[in-house]
Order: sequence, then C-alpha cells, then structure tokens
Amino acid sequence: MALVLCTGVKPAVMTTRRLLLERAGHQVVSVGTEKELEKACTEQSFDVAVIGHEMSVKAKPRVLVLVRKHCPAAAILELYPQYGERALADVDAWLPMPVGPQKFIDAVNSLANKRVAG
Repeated sequence: MALVLCTGVKPAVMTTRRLLLERAGHQVVSVGTEKELEKACTEQSFDVAVIGHEMSVKAKPRVLVLVRKHCPAAAILELYPQYGERALADVDAWLPMPVGPQKFIDAVNSLANKRVAG
C-alpha cells in the first residue's frame, strides 16, 4: 500500500507500530535519530511520516523540519499524548495516543489514500 516512515524514541513502541502497519499491508522504515531520518528520506520517497507521541515537544519541530525538507511529498501524522497538547500545527493529521490499533492503522491508511488520490 504505502511506504511509511515512523519516528520515535522507544524501540518497543516503534516495533509495535511497524508490525501493525506491516500487517495492514504497508512497508515501514523506523528511525530513532535525526541522522537516520535524513538518511532514510534521501534513500526513499515516503508516502506517510509518523511522528511519535513520546518524542519531546522540543524535538518534534526539528523532526518536522527534517521531514518537510528531505521527504516533502510525505503526509505527516503527529501522535501526541492523550492528555497532552499537539506540538505541531503544520501537519496533515493528529492522533492522541494511546488508541486502539485499528484507529492508528485507519489514520495512516487515510493519509496514504489521500496521497494516492491527490
């Protein structure tokens, strides 16, 4: 279906997201550092980029700038803590976490489908 970039700070959470999305038919690349993000974006053209909810409010804007710079075609989904605030205004969609796995998959599918249709 789509090539998805997942960013985050907790390897176990990123693995779970990758497995969910792969079972839904997506190809997934997970990155944990800004350097890995830049490398992945220069090597592949992502349809969707997911910015993890446990990333600090200071780190999220830097990650957004890197994604916009190196993966300009990617739709961006910001995950944010359920009882916290969104950190990013200039993204395509937001999803409070935690949510059920299907809501996460549906959010990524929606963004991927918009990119294909757009």
